[in-house]
Amino acid sequence: MFHLDSRLEQDTHHLGDLPLCRVLLSNDAQYPWFILVPRLAEVSELFDLDEAARRQLWLETELLTQRLSEAYGADKMNVATLGNVVSQLHMHVIVRYRRDAAWPAPVWGKSPAQPYTLEQLAAVRLKFKTLLGESCSFVEAGV
Repeated sequence: MFHLDSRLEQDTHHLGDLPLCRVLLSNDAQYPWFILVPRLAEVSELFDLDEAARRQLWLETELLTQRLSEAYGADKMNVATLGNVVSQLHMHVIVRYRRDAAWPAPVWGKSPAQPYTLEQLAAVRLKFKTLLGESCSFVEAGV
């Protein structure tokens, strides 16, 4: 049975679910930083997925990356799986700008997170719904 790692749950907002992945928003308003987590039990590495799940993860990653890049006017999209702190398989999809606080370095640990305000979070949720439409089941604020 799928359970979201407590650290991911604590540091993110649940936006919705794609066919395979839970879509989370990192609670750091400095970057449009999304995280895809396959809703599968006991998965920590890409090679733990069967071929169909690997393909689906990549399709969902491409979909999210392309739509975010267009909607946010990204200079660059960062896509990564690390898992050094949280071993549960998760894919980071981060919109980057040459003007952002960490550019050109990775965003990890560059500066303390700046949590979203309720207004900022509502705006991201609305934008996310517009971007993914029928592809995703959405979670409303406060859920």
